[in-house]
Amino acid sequence: MPQQAQMKALLIPVTPFQQNCSLLIDETTQRAAVCDPGGDLDRILSAVKEQGVTLEKIFLTHGHVDHCAGAATLSRQLGIPIEGPQQEERFWIEQLPEQTRRFGFGHPEAFEPDRWLENGDTVTFGNETLEVYHCPGHTPGHVVFFSRPNKLAIVGDVLFAGSIGRTDFPRGNHADLIRSIRTRLWPLGDDVTFVPGHGPVSTFGEERRNNPFVADHLIDVA
Repeated sequence: MPQQAQMKALLIPVTPFQQNCSLLIDETTQRAAVCDPGGDLDRILSAVKEQGVTLEKIFLTHGHVDHCAGAATLSRQLGIPIEGPQQEERFWIEQLPEQTRRFGFGHPEAFEPDRWLENGDTVTFGNETLEVYHCPGHTPGHVVFFSRPNKLAIVGDVLFAGSIGRTDFPRGNHADLIRSIRTRLWPLGDDVTFVPGHGPVSTFGEERRNNPFVADHLIDVA
């Protein structure tokens, strides 16, 4: 991150799927937001305590169980709002009890976010403002959060280091996913570091050069 950056991101792998829950901290105010608290809330709350920050909000990229199963409980426990994803994710959030039975962890209830997000919205915590980009494909209402001053994107399961999100779930769409990556993420800049939903961080520039699914040299490949 550039030296003037005031936000840091602490990654907390949660759930049996080792999903990258992100604790976003405004170092100026010591206020924080948590993105995609899929479970293991004790681990998340322990990190909040260790960092000495006050948790203000919950942000969600999409409605899959490993990303949002802990959101309602955490919101109720701390009295903080849930913002995101885009409202096309409603059908996934409504299926949370079924999702957890299928994958065998937790007993979360369906919930209604305090705020559904749309492309072009912003979310805030402390003195930080994150831009919201609607990036369908993995799921229809998936959103990405971008801190322009910090050149940091939280991309959920849209893009990974060396891979892209699955599109074989209900209402997934491969063409939409590729379009989201190339028209919504790449213009943010090659020097942007991104936190994927699983696995190591990378940069958009690295993926444009070497990702076997969306590298620039593949654009004209039939």
